[in-house]
Amino acid sequence: MTDVTAIDAPTARSGRVVLLFGGAGQVGRQLSLALARVGTVIPLTRADADLRNPDSLRAVIERVRPLVVVNAAALTNVDQAERDPALANAVNAIAPGSMADAARRVGALFVHYSTDYVFDGAMRVPYDEDAQPNPINAYGRSKLAGEQRVAEADVPHLIIRTSWVYSVTGAGFVASLLRDLPGKQTVRIVADQVGSPTWSRSLANATATLVQAAVRDDEVVLNSSDWGVYHLGGSGEGSRIEIAEAAIDALGSRLGERPTIVPISASVFGALAPRPHYSALSNLRAGNRFGISLQPWRAELHRMVAEEYG
Repeated sequence: MTDVTAIDAPTARSGRVVLLFGGAGQVGRQLSLALARVGTVIPLTRADADLRNPDSLRAVIERVRPLVVVNAAALTNVDQAERDPALANAVNAIAPGSMADAARRVGALFVHYSTDYVFDGAMRVPYDEDAQPNPINAYGRSKLAGEQRVAEADVPHLIIRTSWVYSVTGAGFVASLLRDLPGKQTVRIVADQVGSPTWSRSLANATATLVQAAVRDDEVVLNSSDWGVYHLGGSGEGSRIEIAEAAIDALGSRLGERPTIVPISASVFGALAPRPHYSALSNLRAGNRFGISLQPWRAELHRMVAEEYG
């Protein structure tokens, strides 16, 4: 737990502080490292900041007076959001709006993560930043509402939409695969969902590059024309079956016998919330404006397994 009351506010601003909400998550852990090249990172966890209490969020930001506020915290359990849309709205919409308002008050840059699930999946080419959102579940609606509240706060902001973020740990699809594949003869994998798999480390590094372009010395220099939404997803697109195949290839001899993949429909799982069948992202704006592009997702997955898999 971080003791933000021990930080002297004027020193914090002159010291280029980055206040990071969601510091214990799979993206937050990587951001704590990547954003160190911007300034001193203060990572906050659920114990430090209750996303259901907007006043507490504003109080933390106004106490610390950071140069940059990054919100990597969210309710990401899609079915839980469907069961409790009020909680999803509180955490994913009201909370980031309160953070953005407080960031404006202290003159900070606000960076906020959103999701490919703001789209309905009707397209069959990667969604760019100009594509019209149309969420089909409560999670996507709450995240889109969060984007709108951030924009309405009139604060210098970067809203980063990403897709299918993975790491070697946690409860995500790739981490579960890496745990479950050894010793398996067959694995059942959903065949009718496509996205842009995104390594958490690469996402964090790309975010840090964006932030570096937006601040100089102790000032926010991001032009208002550059505020808004940026897509940062792994380059290319892949189905869950293709991800599983890539994970099997990356694990190689550590698996022994290669498992057989059995394709199934997402409907077999009987999930409460519908998911978009297609939600790959095109990183068009980040590439055109800042020259930022993430590497092809298969190469990234292999690199992650080589560097981080135990």
